[in-house]
Amino acid sequence: MFKIRVNLLTQMTLLIIFVVFISTLLVSILFSTLLEDIVENHMGKQAMTVAKLAAQNPTIIQGFNDEQPSKVIQPASELIRQTTGADYVTIADHKGLRYSHPNPEYIGKPTATSNDAVLNEHKAIIYQGNGISGPAIKAKAPIWNDKGEVIGVSSVGFLVENVQDQLSNYKMKIIHLSLIPISVGIVWAIFIARRLKKLILGLEPEEISFLFQEREATLDAIRYATITINIEKQVTSMNKRARELFHDHQLMVGKRIVNGHLEKLIKIVISTKEGQFNRKLLLGQQLYILDLSPILNHKDVRGIVLTIRTVSEIEQLTDEFSEIRAFSENMRAQNHEFLNKLNTIYGLLSLKQYDRAMNIISSEVRERQDIISFLMSSVKDPLIAACLLGKINRSKELQVLLEIEQESNLNSSLKPEDSHHLVSVIGNIIDNGMEAARQKNKNKGKVKVSFTDLGNEIIFDIEDNGPGIPHAMEDIIFTDGYTTKNGENHGIGLAIVKNSIGLLSGEIYIDRSYLGGQDLHSSSRRI
Repeated sequence: MFKIRVNLLTQMTLLIIFVVFISTLLVSILFSTLLEDIVENHMGKQAMTVAKLAAQNPTIIQGFNDEQPSKVIQPASELIRQTTGADYVTIADHKGLRYSHPNPEYIGKPTATSNDAVLNEHKAIIYQGNGISGPAIKAKAPIWNDKGEVIGVSSVGFLVENVQDQLSNYKMKIIHLSLIPISVGIVWAIFIARRLKKLILGLEPEEISFLFQEREATLDAIRYATITINIEKQVTSMNKRARELFHDHQLMVGKRIVNGHLEKLIKIVISTKEGQFNRKLLLGQQLYILDLSPILNHKDVRGIVLTIRTVSEIEQLTDEFSEIRAFSENMRAQNHEFLNKLNTIYGLLSLKQYDRAMNIISSEVRERQDIISFLMSSVKDPLIAACLLGKINRSKELQVLLEIEQESNLNSSLKPEDSHHLVSVIGNIIDNGMEAARQKNKNKGKVKVSFTDLGNEIIFDIEDNGPGIPHAMEDIIFTDGYTTKNGENHGIGLAIVKNSIGLLSGEIYIDRSYLGGQDLHSSSRRI
């Protein structure tokens, strides 16, 4: 069966035209009805005024005493009729005999309508009725003589036919005026419909509905959390993964972003109109990797799309790459160090200083073996041992002395997740210590690490000879996003430390009595 489909543009145009037409029609009918009532009421009052004017005319009153009243009254009543525009002015005596009429043939004949109401009740009346001239709006008023007696009746009428002609003229003007809003309405209907069509990219409602469903399905199929935010920093939509991650968090549809670090990133995207990628974000007790992309409309930022991945997801995808990269960095650091020593050994051999060359080789081999042997015997957790070995290699590259207290010992067996959190703590603090020591003392920078476990507690002391932490900064250095360094992706390390310490039910505090810099003490309870 053939089915006619009307597009949205046509539907909108017809709807607006229909509404404007019906509105105009109803207003026109209302005005026409009101106009009829107003005109009829006005004509009735005007007829009453003319009737009273004729009843009080001295010439007409005196004419009743004349031997031939019509000769006196007829000219006077005709003058009143012509002056006021009434269709007829009739004067009759108390018996109903006419003394005047626009048609002289009716003079002397009884009136077509009864005058009893006027003569008996002695009051003027307005009514609509049929006379010899046709339907008319009439008014009758009693005529009083000098003695206070009713001697006759003045009757004035406006023919309905003439009133209708006048009403028709008024209605025609209303119709002409109503064409203006109808015409304007049609033009605006087409304009608004076209404008709406342009705003919705020429799509039909069913196409918009399908695109919305398609968008929702696409977003839900993405295994990363995807969130959209408007320029007022309110969450407008979330995909399935985002709802799973943040069902009990501040990132909910309709809520405003209150995380300081995230607000800062959003402001950067709005001001630069460029995306931010691979930014670290700490929400609650979880670290996330965040991408921000602006939603542009005519080069104006209308919103932002957040793509959020948990660190565990990133680690799962990049374990092998991370291992290769760590190995590469260690090899690069060792290569740099060994290249210098190899050149020295080559020089000694060239100078035939064989004993000194042998001493350097023996010392280097013994140092490496001692470090590895110490870590293997003193640190039971392989992840922590690997972290410390990596930091030793890194210190050599930075030309900073990283010393591990030989009395240190860690025999505790940790859960994998606890090892991960503890590595995050000591790794970030050692990195910060080496950077601070190198910044202040160049190649004389020094970092000292000691650790032990007492019962259910693990204690790390990490000392450096850097510039130290000012008293005023102690309360804010662990704030997410706070940093004194230049460049990107800073301000997250100590926030991660604080979060990881909390997950381990541990504590961290600062002491300035070591190495001229500061000592960060951390302790954690095994859980």
